Amino acid sequence: MAGAHSKVERPTKKSEYEIRFASVQAQKGWVDLRATNRNALVDAWDFLTRTPLDVTLTNYPLKGALGIVTRGGAEYVRWQHKPTRQGDARIWFYVEAQVVHLEQVHTHHPNATK
Repeated sequence: MAGAHSKVERPTKKSEYEIRFASVQAQKGWVDLRATNRNALVDAWDFLTRTPLDVTLTNYPLKGALGIVTRGGAEYVRWQHKPTRQGDARIWFYVEAQVVHLEQVHTHHPNATK
């Protein structure tokens, strides 16, 4: 137990998804995005914990060679979420059961999808 003055993490409902980092890059990108676009990142958190598999203009599966990610011998659909209004930041993730795995978090448009 961490004790007094420890940060309280946002709990999730049983119907919601848990979010985990799938890479060190994703964790670093998350910190960078939080520093530059905190409000957008909070909205992204809400979306990804509630409806990560909804296809919208700002959330959709990637196509072609980028559309599949292999982890632990299993293949998953790689999704892209655009958390900012300008659409330049990107969150790449895949879903396994009730867990959203953040694979890459970019504060700008990644070269791989240009």
